[in-house]
Amino acid sequence: MARPLLISPPHFFFFFFIIFFFIFSSAITPILGEEYSYVKRVDPKKMKTPKSKLSHFRLYWHDIVSGSNPTSVPVIKPANNSSTFFGFVSMIDNPLTIGPKLSSKMVGKAQGFYAAADQEEVGLLMVMNFVFIDGKYNGSTFTVLGRNTVFSEVREMPIIGGSGLFRFARGYVQAKTYMLNYTSGDATVQYNAYVMHY
Repeated sequence: MARPLLISPPHFFFFFFIIFFFIFSSAITPILGEEYSYVKRVDPKKMKTPKSKLSHFRLYWHDIVSGSNPTSVPVIKPANNSSTFFGFVSMIDNPLTIGPKLSSKMVGKAQGFYAAADQEEVGLLMVMNFVFIDGKYNGSTFTVLGRNTVFSEVREMPIIGGSGLFRFARGYVQAKTYMLNYTSGDATVQYNAYVMHY
């Protein structure tokens, strides 16, 4: 007569866990494998990415709203009776120069838009790419996205990414108004950008 197979309680739980694990994993693997077939881990060493470095750019951002060739064009008017211009949106293609005068060497453009996004004070949402056209940085960009309280002495905004020589870029910019013409509305802002990149 055959003797029944006896498994002690600790061994029974271990045995049960192993059986459950194999059943569950075999059932879910095809689903997960199919669902995430478009993702694969990459070893950074195999991409041969160089060591990251920190670069400091001092640039002058020219917001020209006057004249026959403005670089900042309103596309949405502000809400009625808003003292902070809430709702206002302007598209920009602003020159970036190495000196405060517009006639100084242009090394790029700030392309994007700014929008008045605060009902309590003049606070802008800035969304712009710093697009470089000079030297080894030609064709490379980094992206600034943040809050700009324009009447503060210094405003800080994050750098959230980039392309070309600024792939995987991160960092911040500090903006400081250099000149604001209350008659024409034109402004020059000094941007100090600190960029971590490869």
